[in-house]
Amino acid sequence: MKVLLIGGTGLISTGITRLLLERGDEIWHYNRGQRSQEFEGRVTTITGNRYDHAAFEAQVAELPRFDAVVEMIGYSVEDIQSLLRAFDGKCGHLVFCSTVDVYARPASTYPVTESEGFNPTVWDYAQKKAACERILWQWQETAKQPFTVIRPVHTYSNTGAVLHTFGGGSYHLDRLKRGMPIIVHGDGSSLWSSVHRDDAAVAFANALQNPKTFGNSYHLSGDECVTWKQYHERVAEGIGAPKPSFVAIPTDLLHSIEPRTYISAINFAYNNSFDPSAAKSDLGFRYTRTIADGARDIYDWLEANGKLESAERVPNDDKIIAAWERLSTTMREEFTV
Repeated sequence: MKVLLIGGTGLISTGITRLLLERGDEIWHYNRGQRSQEFEGRVTTITGNRYDHAAFEAQVAELPRFDAVVEMIGYSVEDIQSLLRAFDGKCGHLVFCSTVDVYARPASTYPVTESEGFNPTVWDYAQKKAACERILWQWQETAKQPFTVIRPVHTYSNTGAVLHTFGGGSYHLDRLKRGMPIIVHGDGSSLWSSVHRDDAAVAFANALQNPKTFGNSYHLSGDECVTWKQYHERVAEGIGAPKPSFVAIPTDLLHSIEPRTYISAINFAYNNSFDPSAAKSDLGFRYTRTIADGARDIYDWLEANGKLESAERVPNDDKIIAAWERLSTTMREEFTV
């Protein structure tokens, strides 16, 4: 099979490329040529700027027809309009990497199924991906061409990040390892799911030229759908840290004093629970790397490469905890008869 990945060297793209090469497919990449040279000599790379639409379309016009094209880095309506112009008659199966963040928060029911209407109202990234999907679904309805959407949850590799209320930053792992208190947004009971890049790659690879997937969308979400407190407990287990001590603080209060919690306010505070049964049935998707496994891999890689940040790097966490404890004490005293 001749496959073109638009991107090819990003997080999920790398996993897909490795898997397709292993099974003997002919792989092409379209990207800037500025990232990992891991696949040099094994894939055909077309170097260009995917966001310079006129140049992109001119380059694609000179390429052969592909059995499948996987769009990994299209983020705007203009990107997708250009994609459809470029590959008109040059693509047997179009696969679009979207995101579970296209859905409205909160959703109408949980776990969210692929039939849920999507209408993100806050996050620019999610709004753009939703707009891309609308264009593509309209195209698929009229063109009747083989087309598939895959919506991963948070996806990571061993060089990635373990998430927390403040987003990323590996200093959080140092806090866990040293038994320092961990801030959780709200009461720490909203649900979260992650999936390893290699597990996601299997689903993408199995979607290509698979008639079951034509005209369908799929969630790639982990079997562990856990509260944020449980998530941190499993991370702690994975890295050999003591059971965490939590400080729960209202999300809106955190967001008002600390810009780093923006992602919690627009995403983490809501339940991220998605049904992966269609992907398991049609794409052979399987969840093989647990939260604890993934955290251990990330921690070991950070430590081995001298990239593990010290808890002292972000002293604001302790400052916030101290302020919250003072406020809580004052409130309890005020209402104690």
